[in-house]
Amino acid sequence: MEQDIIKISNLEVFAYHGVLKEENSLGQKFIISAELFTDISEAAKDDDISKSINYASVCKAIEKFLKENTFKLIETTADKLATYLLKKYDRLDRIKLEIKKPWAPIHMSLDTVSVQVERGWHKVYLGIGSNLGDKEANLTEAIKLLNEDEDCDVIKVSSLLTTEPVGGVEQDDFLNGALLLRTLKTPSELLELIGKIEKELKRERIVHWGPRTIDLDILFFDNDIIQTKELTIPHKEIANRLFVLNPMCEIAPWLRHPVLGDTMIQLRNKLSE
Repeated sequence: MEQDIIKISNLEVFAYHGVLKEENSLGQKFIISAELFTDISEAAKDDDISKSINYASVCKAIEKFLKENTFKLIETTADKLATYLLKKYDRLDRIKLEIKKPWAPIHMSLDTVSVQVERGWHKVYLGIGSNLGDKEANLTEAIKLLNEDEDCDVIKVSSLLTTEPVGGVEQDDFLNGALLLRTLKTPSELLELIGKIEKELKRERIVHWGPRTIDLDILFFDNDIIQTKELTIPHKEIANRLFVLNPMCEIAPWLRHPVLGDTMIQLRNKLSE
C-alpha cells in the first residue's frame, strides 16, 4: 500500500563534517532534502498537527543533529541522520534522505556532491520457544533483551502455549509463542542479535531438534523472500508446525504467507485437517 509523503527540499545547514581537518574546524554548508513516509489521514481528517509529523520540528531536529555531531563521510552522516529521525518520530515509517555538499574540496568546478539513503522500520514476526529450566522466565528474558536493543521494539506477544516436542528426541514439552517486532536492522543484523541473545541465555546446539533454553526463529521479515546459507525467510517449517501457526493466528491471523499465498488461519486449518 502506498503511503503519504511529507517533503522537505533543500534545507541549508552549516555544519562540520568532512575528511579534511579544515572541514571539521571551519565548517561548510550542507543541503538536506527528505521524504517522510507516514499516514496523514487521521491528521487531515481532524485538521490536527499532533497527528502528523511536524515538518518544522523535523527541520530543527536535522539542524541540531548535524551541528552537534561530526562525521568524516557524508555517507555516515546520511545513515546516522536517517536512523536518528526514524527513532525520534513515532509516526515516521520510512525516510528517503539526501545530503548535498556544494563545496566539496576536489579542486574542480561542480554543483554538488550528494549521498542519498533510504531507511525504514521493518515488520518482523519471530517464533519463540523454550523447554529447559524456567521456560517462562527464559522467554520473558529473551523478549526483554530484544526490546532493549536500540534498533528494536517488541510490539505484540502471543500467549505462551505448552506443546509436545517434534523431531523424535526424548525431551520435555516446550513453551512456545510468537511476537511482532519492529526493527531497523537488516535480516543478517537481526540474526546476529538473535545469536547473541541465545548465547546469553546459554543455548547449546548439541542435538538437532534437541532441548534448549531458548529458541528464536525469524518467521517473516516484511514480505521478503530470502534464501541464503544462513537464512531462509519465510521460515520453511511454518506451514508444518501448529506450535507456530497457533500463536501466529492469535497476533496476525490474516497475515498472508508471501510464498504459499495463504493466511495464517488458512494454513492452520489445512494442517489441522
